[in-house]
Amino acid sequence: MKKTTLAIFALLFVTIAWGASFVVMKPAMVKIPVFDFLAIRFTIAAALMIAVKPQVLKAFRGPTLLYGVILGTVLGFSYVTQTIGLTLSTAAITSFITGLYVILTPILIWILFKRRPNSIVALGAVLATVGLGFITIKDASFDFGQIWTILCALGFALHIVGLGKWSPGKDVYALTVIQLVTVAALCWIGALPDGYQAPVDFEVWFAVLFTAVFATALAFFIQTWAQSIMDASRVAIILTMEVVFAALTSVAVGQEILSMQVIFGGTLMLAAMLLIEWPRRDMKPEDVIYEPMAH
Repeated sequence: MKKTTLAIFALLFVTIAWGASFVVMKPAMVKIPVFDFLAIRFTIAAALMIAVKPQVLKAFRGPTLLYGVILGTVLGFSYVTQTIGLTLSTAAITSFITGLYVILTPILIWILFKRRPNSIVALGAVLATVGLGFITIKDASFDFGQIWTILCALGFALHIVGLGKWSPGKDVYALTVIQLVTVAALCWIGALPDGYQAPVDFEVWFAVLFTAVFATALAFFIQTWAQSIMDASRVAIILTMEVVFAALTSVAVGQEILSMQVIFGGTLMLAAMLLIEWPRRDMKPEDVIYEPMAH
């Protein structure tokens, strides 16, 4: 099997793992507080990545350490708000709304760096906004529980902007591990004041281990390897399938029934993501937006 073909199948596995992670976490979050779950998840993920490459600890210094901690703080905010949003909504809807960061990223770049988005991004933003409306507005009222997930998407978008600004020339592996350690530390700070609550049963432990091993550590290994042999824009297109697998998995296990309104809104949001990520002649490497850790 050619390396490129193998990479495509490996990336599809990653999207399935990311999509399923929303479904796996949903019932578990009823039994464990958000900070407690995330603390043990990211501790395991960081420990795995350090165990695979112990020499990474030597890179925990200077700008790499500083920027890693800053980015990790933003990432921690994103994961906490995403997980709170998941407790208040369904797996499919949480996944769809999280995908808003694809549209929010070029808007943030425009605001912060005065780099005007092109017409394709503008069209994608309109499609995503309409799709978000279909998903979040029910019976003529806004579902305020979705604000948490919208904040999560904003956080992931800010994280991408920060990565684009600070990651060039840095040890990518070390930068990632520092971020995971930072997320774990912040979540332990949130979990300890009222006493840490460990996973209570197999369902919660399975969610912790699945998200730590498959949706975080292994997913990062696979994506890093795939991007070394494939064009980044092709990788981004494949990874947008995550929202599809989240919806399909949620329905398949009987966790939710998607209404036509949600399906239509989700389809518009997926179309907006694909529109922005699809390779074009005028696309530059820095225009590829997909967030490697937004799951």
